[in-house]
Amino acid sequence: MANAGSAKSRSNNPLDLIEHIAGKHDWTMDRVTDDELTLTVAGQWTDYHVSLNWRGDLETLHIASAFDAKIPENRLNEVYRLVAQINEQLWLGHFDVWISEGLIMYRHGLMLNGTVATDGQCEALFKAALEACERYYQAFQFVVWAGKESREALASSMFDTEGRA
Repeated sequence: MANAGSAKSRSNNPLDLIEHIAGKHDWTMDRVTDDELTLTVAGQWTDYHVSLNWRGDLETLHIASAFDAKIPENRLNEVYRLVAQINEQLWLGHFDVWISEGLIMYRHGLMLNGTVATDGQCEALFKAALEACERYYQAFQFVVWAGKESREALASSMFDTEGRA
């Protein structure tokens, strides 16, 4: 009887669907375990390292999209200010700073509560993560490498341009 239950939970595992989506986008992927999948997604500014984890007990799919930041000690407080200011702007998910790993990371969870994930839900999860990373990547760079204050860096990332030069 335990085998039937594990087969059922495996068939409802949204990472199977994510693998299919990643294949359509030609993203490099590695299925680390039944409950963890890592991807590399090329963005406009950098490659994002995306980790997806399925917690069957919580019925939640977690996405974490990170980019290397190597934050110098003297810029750390300004990066924390920027994270707080960015998180005030976000409707979905949030940014974290993982100092020990040298990462700035966007995180979000999709609670399924007894339902099965759909293509649309998984695509929307990716879209929210990648749009947030793309929108704010340069603000983090301005703070870390250009020495800008967080408010100035955030204002520059909120500026929408049209067309290309």
